Amino acid sequence: MNTDKKLAPLTQIGRRFVLTAGGAFFASLFFASCGQKQSELTSNTAQASNQTDVIKVGVTGIVSEDILKFVNKNLAPQEKLKIEVVKFNDWIQPNTALRDKVIDANFFQHKPFMNNAIKELKINLVALNTVYLNTLGLFSKRLKSVNEIPQNASVTVANDVINNDRGLRLLAANGLIKLKENSKEFVTQKDIAENPKNLKIKEVEGVQVVRAINDVDFIVSTSQTVALAGIEPNSMGQETAKDTKYALALVTLQNRENEAKIQKLNKLLIHPQVKDFINKEYKGRLIPVF
Repeated sequence: MNTDKKLAPLTQIGRRFVLTAGGAFFASLFFASCGQKQSELTSNTAQASNQTDVIKVGVTGIVSEDILKFVNKNLAPQEKLKIEVVKFNDWIQPNTALRDKVIDANFFQHKPFMNNAIKELKINLVALNTVYLNTLGLFSKRLKSVNEIPQNASVTVANDVINNDRGLRLLAANGLIKLKENSKEFVTQKDIAENPKNLKIKEVEGVQVVRAINDVDFIVSTSQTVALAGIEPNSMGQETAKDTKYALALVTLQNRENEAKIQKLNKLLIHPQVKDFINKEYKGRLIPVF
């Protein structure tokens, strides 16, 4: 009996079955692999869409810090933005930190100060939205009005080019000194034409001005800085809201201003809720300018 002939069809069928089954198996592996890759791609896309941008912002005072904290808590989450505040103790480091890319932006300076920093530090900076004016005034613990300022009174002002100019101009606006008519862009004590009370004008680093209030007759300082120092001095003269060139702005490096996270913060800083927060929290010591 020849069994080979009878077994041959079965063998062919078996081979076809193995080939078919094998093909189906590898096809299923292929489609499963494609499905897994598609799933991973979809997952990665979803993760990217849910990703929160982190922006590091330099400040030198508690006012800007508090405003950023308000934005971070109340407005930033809906824009998928997280603000990290980096604090500095002087007015130089926030700009050099920008240059060195330690931070993404800073929020402590007005445009005249920034323009001077560009020249002195050789850093390409750009100001974005201006947010608030920190009003400047004459403050004393002993004197109640400008008329009470005695002969030879001592006064402390900031020593940087911009705020020294600003302080001296405020003294002039209150009739305490007179500046030369053809003064240069930024005045110094050399530009004082008349000093009828023979004021002793002392210059210190800006962050140190308020600390000198116990050592002099009066100081030239921002009203909010004085309030935050826990001092309740008499205000004898103050700038007006029209001096908006001294309003603080969000600042970053040129060529970074269009980065998404920087533009997100730039937009949020002029949100109506920020204006309401400033007006309610600072009661006129800070003036929103947007």
